[in-house]
Amino acid sequence: DALKRVLKNRSIKIESIGRVIGISNTETLEPEPIPANLKVIIIGEPWLFYLLYAQDEEFRKLFKVRADFNEDMPRNKKSCNGYARFISSVCRNEQLRHFTRDGVAKIIDYGSRMAENQKRLSTRFNQLLEIIYEANAWAESENAAFVNKQHVIKAIEEKRYRSSMLEDNIHDYIKNAIIMINTQDYRIGELNGLAVYQVGDYRFGKPVRITAKTFMGEKGLVNIEREIRLSGTIHSKGVLTLNGYLGAQYAQNRPLSLSASLTFEQSYQGIEGDSASSAELYALLSSLAEVEIYQGIAVTGSVNQNGEIQPVGGVNEKIEGFFKVCKENQLDGRQGVIIPYQNIDNLMLDEEVIEAVKNKKFNVWAVTHIDEGLEILTGMPAGKKEDNGKFTPGSIHDRIDRKLEQWMSRLRMLPDKPANSVPKPFPLPNTRRRPRR
Repeated sequence: DALKRVLKNRSIKIESIGRVIGISNTETLEPEPIPANLKVIIIGEPWLFYLLYAQDEEFRKLFKVRADFNEDMPRNKKSCNGYARFISSVCRNEQLRHFTRDGVAKIIDYGSRMAENQKRLSTRFNQLLEIIYEANAWAESENAAFVNKQHVIKAIEEKRYRSSMLEDNIHDYIKNAIIMINTQDYRIGELNGLAVYQVGDYRFGKPVRITAKTFMGEKGLVNIEREIRLSGTIHSKGVLTLNGYLGAQYAQNRPLSLSASLTFEQSYQGIEGDSASSAELYALLSSLAEVEIYQGIAVTGSVNQNGEIQPVGGVNEKIEGFFKVCKENQLDGRQGVIIPYQNIDNLMLDEEVIEAVKNKKFNVWAVTHIDEGLEILTGMPAGKKEDNGKFTPGSIHDRIDRKLEQWMSRLRMLPDKPANSVPKPFPLPNTRRRPRR
């Protein structure tokens, strides 16, 4: 309110605090208002602007000119040169050590990591300044004349280390089997999904065990998290989408006779987002086909009713989080992560993960359809629907189709219950007392 009065009256009036809040009526000396000829620029988040615009009419009149600033920009020659000039000017003005060519390149890569895109650079220069200052400190500790790539890597690692206590605790729980994550065996109806946690400005990924159980019945798909109200609306939508896929794939000529349950094991807090919907579908299909899934492969990605894999966020944190777990349990060259094909441009991974992929100790697969992921996870052909409506013999879809056909036949053989039937109560023991003589 005081700022609005200054802008409207073009003067600064010094008032008693007691009079302003109405707790004092004592007359005091009031200095003359100070003329104020100024312009005010407010910088903030878009949601805050919209809130003030909707709630305060005077705000609309005083701040009429609005400009949006993007948090990232294209990664091209011009912007990379701009990054280099920015680093050079900071070093010159703050009397820091100048950066070598590979040191500047690493800062540019870090800008792409912040933007979560290989083709973009972050414009959050305050966060870049933190890395520049800390990298200079590490170069100074080594009496180096310039700041090189290794100093920048050290600064990034130390920044993460200071914020990673929760992540380290979770990895200790996984290592000690308190949180049960399997990265070696083969299981039916079970695999590792990936989740992202955020603590302040620090994000990290961790694997989440997803299990599916299927059995004969007509209840359809039950999301346990939704039943106990731990599932957010977007996650519930992702699970309901699986019903559409199953119906379109297997119930064109008959009803879908199926009962199934899905859950995130050892998850006791709210779940939101649909990035695990493809992992949930893989678990369901594995359970229906009775085909084992290799547990050393984790999955992230959304899926639509056509079985197409859709992009998600946080792929770098998810891959790095699962890589740490696999590394602690020993890498065997078969482990890796399945991601959506559209997320390839978002990959800006740690040097350690990149080296492991180069040395074929770890893998990252990019898929466009659920069938591609099925074949990677199981080593079996997914199968295609033929002209007669059947699937390729011996394929995963064929096994599922035959299973559902058997369940429907068995359900038809069961006696039908009358619609208005009421179950008879169990007979109670005779508790009536005998008359006294």
